[in-house]
Amino acid sequence: MNMPGKHNVTAVILAGGKGRRMDGKDKGLVELANRPLIEYVIDGIKPQVETIILNANRNQEKYSHYGYPVISDELNDFQGPLAGFFSALKNTSTSHIVTLPCDGPLLPGDLVERLLFALNDKKADIAVAHDGERMQPVYSLIPTTLISSLSSFLNAGERKIDLWYKQHRVALADFSDCPQTFRNVNTTEQRDQLQRVLLKDEGLLP
Repeated sequence: MNMPGKHNVTAVILAGGKGRRMDGKDKGLVELANRPLIEYVIDGIKPQVETIILNANRNQEKYSHYGYPVISDELNDFQGPLAGFFSALKNTSTSHIVTLPCDGPLLPGDLVERLLFALNDKKADIAVAHDGERMQPVYSLIPTTLISSLSSFLNAGERKIDLWYKQHRVALADFSDCPQTFRNVNTTEQRDQLQRVLLKDEGLLP
């Protein structure tokens, strides 16, 4: 397999969930310090990739205002991140996708670079972020050549990311120096806590 550079990578921002722990709200549109979460993620990943795709199963018109393609899961009933992975793999023209959730606003500027390094260094099929304690499976770098593998996995009724990864050679990208990268906003309480941190950093709160 030819190893990619970042010009061969499309970012897929996953905003297709039900937001169960956020009282059913569309998390990408939930505001953090007066900005929708999706905007933080777009701003963080835009300099790192060639193109961006937004994966959303509702509010597609609102997401389309950001000027990027909006794709929905082909599988019905919000069947998890792998459904978003699959739709993205079918709709990209680059050799790889990098996946990331819409509710993780604290992206480092070298997320893609680290994933690419791990993939190249280990000559792996997939690179996945690791925070020093555990794998962070929705932060991944995946080649489009694995679309048939993922299709077969989903058609068999499987939905667990970890089980699909086990079918391939996976390289872990080290993010132990910046575990805050994976501080996701899953609940209103988590949003409020992070908002206080952000506002304090900006000098807007004592």
